[in-house]
Amino acid sequence: MKKVIVLLAFMVAGLVQAQSISKHALGLRLGDNDGFGGEISYQRALGASNRLEVDLGWRNSKDTDAFKLVGLYQWVWNLDGNFNWYAGAGGGVSFFDNKFANGNNVVLAGNLGIEYNFDIPLLLSLDIRPEIYIGDRIGTRNFGPDIALGIRYQF
Repeated sequence: MKKVIVLLAFMVAGLVQAQSISKHALGLRLGDNDGFGGEISYQRALGASNRLEVDLGWRNSKDTDAFKLVGLYQWVWNLDGNFNWYAGAGGGVSFFDNKFANGNNVVLAGNLGIEYNFDIPLLLSLDIRPEIYIGDRIGTRNFGPDIALGIRYQF
């Protein structure tokens, strides 16, 4: 039993150890959730290994005009050197007008990604944000696996 407790303590200590994250980061999150488009992204550190991310997205295509606002609480862990990985959860709202319908939704979202923190004030990330839409249908489905590349200026 003591061995199990010691092993669990070492595992928890490894997860808690994180590289210091920037107090603020502002940039773009460029992805595709069925063509939803880009997002203006802001991150605010809440501690040494936690942050809040707020993204304002838009889409303007032949068939759809849409806006989406999502907020996520994220936990950040150091992988190696300047590489971090992060996971989070949150939600938001979306408003859309397309050839199928128009309306609005509550958005429930998860988040999982990896990022590289350059020695200059630049942060690159790649993540997936599965989103569930509650409310009016967007096209023919109420789910979107939003995969995106992020580029942010840290200050």
